[in-house]
Amino acid sequence: MNKLDRSMGILLLLRGGRVVSATDLAARFEVSLRTVYRDIESLSLLGVPVLAEMGRTGGFRLRDGYFLPPVTLGQEEATSLLLGLILMRRLRVMPFPKEADFAERKLLAALPQDIRETMERASRFIGFERVPVDLLHPEEGDPQAARGGEDSAARGRAESAVVGSFLRALLARSRVTLTYHSPYREKEEPREVEPLGLIWDRDRWYLVGKPSGEGARTRQWRAALAPGRSMPPLDSDFDASELLERKWLRGAMEGWLSTSPAARIAMTGEQAERLRRDWFYGNARFEASGGRIVMSYGESRLESVLALVRWLGPGAELLEPLEWRPLVAASLRRMLADHEEGKSSG
Repeated sequence: MNKLDRSMGILLLLRGGRVVSATDLAARFEVSLRTVYRDIESLSLLGVPVLAEMGRTGGFRLRDGYFLPPVTLGQEEATSLLLGLILMRRLRVMPFPKEADFAERKLLAALPQDIRETMERASRFIGFERVPVDLLHPEEGDPQAARGGEDSAARGRAESAVVGSFLRALLARSRVTLTYHSPYREKEEPREVEPLGLIWDRDRWYLVGKPSGEGARTRQWRAALAPGRSMPPLDSDFDASELLERKWLRGAMEGWLSTSPAARIAMTGEQAERLRRDWFYGNARFEASGGRIVMSYGESRLESVLALVRWLGPGAELLEPLEWRPLVAASLRRMLADHEEGKSSG
């Protein structure tokens, strides 16, 4: 990497707003500390306001408010961004689809003729597998289960507009008014929400926000939004990465225990270990009881509990809700009758 590209790389890293040490910069660009200090000096001579902070956690940062003018993309940089656009098109919902098309044209224009022609065909020879259908706990009205056609395309366009609203509210630091519709409870009243971030999980987008009111906890929604009144910038430490790996689901499942029927299933230790590896059930509450493990989670659908107990097999027992126990037993008796020795389904 030549000095110009390295200096631009340092500038882009510092533009993130955090303090970066000279040691980290040297390791990132595989150069000596002396070279890093020379590059910083060169940026300063060009008028870039690089500030040095002393101390054990010190390093370099840009002065607040510094604006970095547009830069010309290199061939590999533009190609990387184009590949990202191709990946996004494999999502069921793509934010800002029209704007993405314009961005792709601009990126293609930055490439040499031969590379441009290759990238224009890239969507045909680069494949990204879609998220598989979830058999044990599909969402109600899941578009993945719907057949294709104009209705499916219309739903995709409508949800794309919703995701665009999420992003615009985040970028503009604007509160939004949200009305949430859940298949498990009656419609909630509209509420004002401070958007904090967006999460993509299993081919769906979720708004992360905090309802207005003191002590309101962070929540996740997938819903239509309408712009509300503006709000001043907040000193927020929100980081969406802290909710990944289903961390957001752990808190949500604790909340569902108080708002939905509490399903409690006793099982063996081996069965519990299998469920702890599941993206959904692994975030439930597991407690030892009488030599077995009892899993508790909020569940309003009997058919989901039936499917789970059948999947776990011998050793699993539904403890609560009590009124579901005879229904589970009846279902298992029907299965037993179908599999009795000597009985043929043909």
